Amino acid sequence: MGVDAARRIHAPADLALVDAVHDALEELWREVPDVSDDDRLLFGLAVSEVVTNVVEHAPGDAPPTVVVELSVDHHRLLAVLSDDAEPALIRLDEVHMPAEDAESGRGLALALAALDELRHETGEGNTWVLRRDRRGLA
Repeated sequence: MGVDAARRIHAPADLALVDAVHDALEELWREVPDVSDDDRLLFGLAVSEVVTNVVEHAPGDAPPTVVVELSVDHHRLLAVLSDDAEPALIRLDEVHMPAEDAESGRGLALALAALDELRHETGEGNTWVLRRDRRGLA
């Protein structure tokens, strides 16, 4: 089965990118209204956390360029984020939820909990793959 809806964003890693991703997700939900509220909420949270991390941890004076590809089909929600930044040294198998009083460090732990797959690959930059299998109809 093919993709029901998709969006692609190509922009610098700055706060406007976070807003553009939120807007693109809202467009997807209008276009594919049968995505359950839980799937929308948890997938949106995970995507937002990873995009925000990419923006916040972008090194240097000039932000890297990021391509965000979002898609929805009958079985899954998928986001692929690719950037041209230096490869991030992240071990997802070592990510855990910080203590309740911690002021940061929850983003990737929340994303891992909300998704069926979170993968980070490096090469000429970073690629993040976020997948949530659809649980039910809206």
